[in-house]
Amino acid sequence: MSLPAVAVSQSPEDKFREYLASRPRQQRFTEQQRELVRYIFSQHNNFDADQLIDAVKRQSFQVSRATVYRALNKLVDAGMLRRLEVGSRTFYEHDYGYPQHEHLYCQQCSQMIEFQHAAIIAIIDEICRQHGFRSNGHSLIVRGLCADCNRARVTKRRLDLV
Repeated sequence: MSLPAVAVSQSPEDKFREYLASRPRQQRFTEQQRELVRYIFSQHNNFDADQLIDAVKRQSFQVSRATVYRALNKLVDAGMLRRLEVGSRTFYEHDYGYPQHEHLYCQQCSQMIEFQHAAIIAIIDEICRQHGFRSNGHSLIVRGLCADCNRARVTKRRLDLV
């Protein structure tokens, strides 16, 4: 399911530049950071740091591993990326310009399926109201097996019974 983009007032580059300028000790917006922001926001998929490093290398973009990790941390701090902890892996996804959504994570093939459901939002809103809690976001990751991996598991079990 492809989720619709959310209208934003600034480009990702401008938003990140503004974040860097707002730091107590103003930080430069380097060309490497600019290229990473452009690349990350030019497509939508969940990724980990190693996948990002491999992808930018395939684009013939030279950037150190340390620069990638620092940029990812800054993008999370800026509210532009969301960090998702799934087992021993850390994934990143757009938080800026992308709607609130939930995830189904396949523990076999690592596929991440994004979805939205109004009932989930309604339940969270109701619980927050009951507790006088002001939410600024949430993450929900349901772990299990995707349809393909489940089908393969069932087929293997049938063959084992023969």
